[in-house]
Amino acid sequence: MGKAAAFVTGASRGIGRGIALELAAHGYDLVAAATKADPSNREKGLYEVQARIEEFGQRCVPVAGDIARREDHPRMIQQALEAFGTIDVLVNNAGVAPESRLDILETTPESYDRVMGINLRGPFFFTQAVAKQMIRQVESGASYKPVIVFVTSISANTASVNRVEYCLSKAGLAMAAQTFAVRLADYGINVYEIRPGIIATDMTAAAKQKYDKLIAEGLLLQRRWGAPEDVGKAVAALAEGYFSYATGAVIEIGGGFGVERL
Repeated sequence: MGKAAAFVTGASRGIGRGIALELAAHGYDLVAAATKADPSNREKGLYEVQARIEEFGQRCVPVAGDIARREDHPRMIQQALEAFGTIDVLVNNAGVAPESRLDILETTPESYDRVMGINLRGPFFFTQAVAKQMIRQVESGASYKPVIVFVTSISANTASVNRVEYCLSKAGLAMAAQTFAVRLADYGINVYEIRPGIIATDMTAAAKQKYDKLIAEGLLLQRRWGAPEDVGKAVAALAEGYFSYATGAVIEIGGGFGVERL
């Protein structure tokens, strides 16, 4: 059995997959969640992630559930508890971009509601439920101090007029991290925000040419794309307690994007 059990949403690909694999490499068992879990597909998706995690000698339970549907949350949490007895690390990673990039003057209610439901409303209420479970663990004398990580984006404080609903969702999630950090501090439950920059994933692939040009022109201090494992390493450090006196911290994984300069 691993040193603790981590629950990662949006774990089937991209940043979530990178986080799950890095936690497994550090000895954590995983609940890997995504909207779909197809046991017949071992090439990609949750069962590919499960196989990779098992190569590290850790256990992995694939869980299918829509984070935007509150009615899915109790079952997802129960599956985690049936497998491992506790949820020690929660990584709120699941998220989507708008299906179409539209100017702010053309943003539709349908796109707004979809993005906000998956990126903000769902993670907020899922964290609310998991936090109550973590409090019970603390009060029962569990040795592992629970950790919650919100994966937001540099879009939390960087405006993009052609995907405003995404920016709003990440800005809201950043405040969710702050408020949960305040509320859970008395229980010793640390809460952090990881703010990825330009990370090579399916989500950013459509804008590769744009970002290649910006990076080449010096947008980032470190002139390369980020990788999912860059984010995974940061999450592992938080789970391991290397930032135990920094609850509420905002950590940008963006190659120096946020450094103001002349």
